[in-house]
Amino acid sequence: MIPWEIQGTELINCNCSYGCPCQFNALPTHGRCEAMGAIAIAKGFHGGVRLDDVNIAVVFQWPGAVHEGRGKCQPIVDERASPAQRDAILKIMTGQDTEPFATMFAVYASTLEQAFEPIFTKIDVDIDVDARRGRVHVEGVFDVVGEPIHNPVSGAEHRARIDLPHGFEYELAEIGSGTGRSQGNIALELNGTYAQFARLHLNNQGPVRHRAAV
Repeated sequence: MIPWEIQGTELINCNCSYGCPCQFNALPTHGRCEAMGAIAIAKGFHGGVRLDDVNIAVVFQWPGAVHEGRGKCQPIVDERASPAQRDAILKIMTGQDTEPFATMFAVYASTLEQAFEPIFTKIDVDIDVDARRGRVHVEGVFDVVGEPIHNPVSGAEHRARIDLPHGFEYELAEIGSGTGRSQGNIALELNGTYAQFARLHLNNQGPVRHRAAV
């Protein structure tokens, strides 16, 4: 197994209500799972290949709950990535060189019946985790805008977080509202649904823990 590690930030928008039942081992809000988003890798490596400042993105669709399988995936990699970086990133994204079910990449890969050929294109990412604001533009594929949840009475920004001491993606995620549109192999339209903003630190064994589990 080739050692790898990445650190960065993510913005993910799915079709479920705020909170996302998947985070609580519950069934999806509308009976199916659809999502799109991106990770901006600040620094990382796969073996001897550096992955600093490489962006990745993905579009997912499952006809039911994720664990029921039959999913589809469109992987997308930063056009700036070198051939070696592309190969390394795709191995990580498909769950290779990873302990079984240790990361969300490995978990989701095990539920897919179709993974489309990767797209190499421009990925612009701007994510402020603490402010619960972000924007992802994947040229020719999708756009996502994330913002805070607003109180329906006062209009004030609402802050909620999900703490997963034993999760396979993040330790702590800020929750917001997302709107996204995708085209191509997986065409989705999401309006004011669940969005998560998180700092990621992952390696072959899963999330690298920075907080003491309570």
